[in-house]
Amino acid sequence: MVALLAALAAGLAMPMKAGAVSDPSEMLADPAAERRAEHIGSRLRCLVCQNEDIEDSGADLARDLRHAVRARIAAGDSDRQVMDWMVARYGQFIRLQPRLDTDTLLLWGMPALALLAGGGTAALAARRRRPAPSPLAADEEERVSRLLEGDPS
Repeated sequence: MVALLAALAAGLAMPMKAGAVSDPSEMLADPAAERRAEHIGSRLRCLVCQNEDIEDSGADLARDLRHAVRARIAAGDSDRQVMDWMVARYGQFIRLQPRLDTDTLLLWGMPALALLAGGGTAALAARRRRPAPSPLAADEEERVSRLLEGDPS
């Protein structure tokens, strides 16, 4: 029982979120360049985890993407050039916060357009309701009454 409590306490004492770049071989020698790489990596989506940035992901693909970011920075690319290279290679999905352009506007606007179209269709359907049938004439009412009483004539 004491061993279980000790293991539980040790687990709780560990940091809850540690960056995946704990391997010194992944890090750039220049601290400023490494900060740039971490900043860029924090804005790139892990394509395996999808809700994590590549700096926090432990997936092999995220590690490869971190290496690619650091290689581009070491080659002298600006932050924008690195991001543009990643987007050109993997599409806008690689960005955790995609740019606002016609594709993203359409993506975010479609639910509103669908609601407007549904509301418009419902409004048109309500307008085009058939009018209530006109009341029966006196002779028609008399005939219905006879039919209900069992007189077919």
